[in-house]
Amino acid sequence: MRSTSDTVAAIGLAIGGALGMAGTFVASDALRETLWTIDGVGIVVAAALLTMKYQRLGNDLVAAGFLTFLAGESLLLAGNAAGLQASVPSYAGGIALWAAGLVMVSAQDSFALWMRLTGLIAAALFAVSVLMILWGPPLLPTSAPLPALGYPFLVLTFIGWIWTLLKPER
Repeated sequence: MRSTSDTVAAIGLAIGGALGMAGTFVASDALRETLWTIDGVGIVVAAALLTMKYQRLGNDLVAAGFLTFLAGESLLLAGNAAGLQASVPSYAGGIALWAAGLVMVSAQDSFALWMRLTGLIAAALFAVSVLMILWGPPLLPTSAPLPALGYPFLVLTFIGWIWTLLKPER
């Protein structure tokens, strides 16, 4: 039987993935900041629940990965209201923690291989984006090809996590 926590986590990931991607493509600053704030809250709730789930299962590395991802998302939330340019410092810290969290979650076989690979690809793309921000002209969260190229891989990873949470028990 699926737990309420699993359902809430799946909903948080779905909201996060959908509104996060949508926010990347809207022209209005206020709308983008609103979508990203709702997205961020959904992801923080989901990551907190997933931290607890995997900690109870005794999978400390995955639990710590979700906790690290939560910390990164919290930094992103903190910068949303500042606007794109002013949010770059918290954005760089946030996606650096996203990358670390994704590597930790993907390092063990708690999820299917394809989910782990999409997570690792997203982590690599976000890590490169952080280095580009630190060593070059600041990239905005909406810059292409990086960091924008990492978002679809992150959303694919979320879809895999949602599927894992909602699939029927065997």
